[in-house]
Amino acid sequence: MWYKLISEYAIDVKNKIILYDKEAYLDESYIYFIIPSHNQEMIYMEQAALSYYLYENNYLHIAYPIPTIQGNWFISDGEGKYMVLKVTQKNHRERISHGYQLAEFHRLGSIYKYEPQKISSYGEWKQLWIDKLTMFESYIYQEAKKQPHTYYQFVMDILPYVIGISENAIQYIAESEVDTRFHDADQGTITFQRYEGNLLEPIIWTNDLAYDHPTRDLAEYIRFKFLLNEDENNEEIITFMEDYQKGRSLSIFSWRQLYARLIFPIHLFDCLEKGLSGRINESLSELKELMVKQPLYEDKLKELFEIFQVDYKRLEIPRLEWL
Repeated sequence: MWYKLISEYAIDVKNKIILYDKEAYLDESYIYFIIPSHNQEMIYMEQAALSYYLYENNYLHIAYPIPTIQGNWFISDGEGKYMVLKVTQKNHRERISHGYQLAEFHRLGSIYKYEPQKISSYGEWKQLWIDKLTMFESYIYQEAKKQPHTYYQFVMDILPYVIGISENAIQYIAESEVDTRFHDADQGTITFQRYEGNLLEPIIWTNDLAYDHPTRDLAEYIRFKFLLNEDENNEEIITFMEDYQKGRSLSIFSWRQLYARLIFPIHLFDCLEKGLSGRINESLSELKELMVKQPLYEDKLKELFEIFQVDYKRLEIPRLEWL
């Protein structure tokens, strides 16, 4: 596909390397990546708009899409459509704490003028979780009947647990939505699909961007650290959350959103999606590993408010009693 850079973009690349498990092409100043668009053009265009906004506001390590010399955003090789992403080879970022860096990212994202439609989940968690649970429950039952595979036997064994904890999260988020103890920092902002410290990486990928409540990123980073199950993680995320709140404080509504998102087993659903796409053996291996970790994850979740020194009783923030 490298020849497309010359014919479609008039870019004369000097070198081809493998970078972050992707083919990358270099000229004197930039790195170029060619990524598949998976026929989700509207999603990619909304993400592109966010990436240009971030680049214009000094996030120079974002890989943003570029148009062809004809003004097209997508190219084709006969088998599928692709986009070309461009990122500056040398970018110097201000060294500030991780938590405060994410707070600044959310502050900038919150003043973005146009809320996307396709990539926004703001205010939609309850319905999205209901839809996800309903879809997987139906699909798994159907596939388990058709295929006596070890994978579906295991999934059927854990399905009652997945359904039960998902329903707990859905009920909790439904009750939290009527809590009016929110403030300006609860408005929608630019976020990531699954935040695992993406801002600290050498490159921000445009197709990782989303638009949501800021606690999406906080919850996903805490989930990521909880699942690593390393003793030093608590200290790290405590510092992370303290530094974040120096830039953007969390309302009581935010704490309830964050807690609800951590209850919902998104990590299990992400793994189940791999099975849905045909990667059954990979999904089975990861599911088994995650289910071993789940009791330890629940222990961390049980201590969530104590870890962050949030007086949930005084603030009247409900917790799941069975945890």
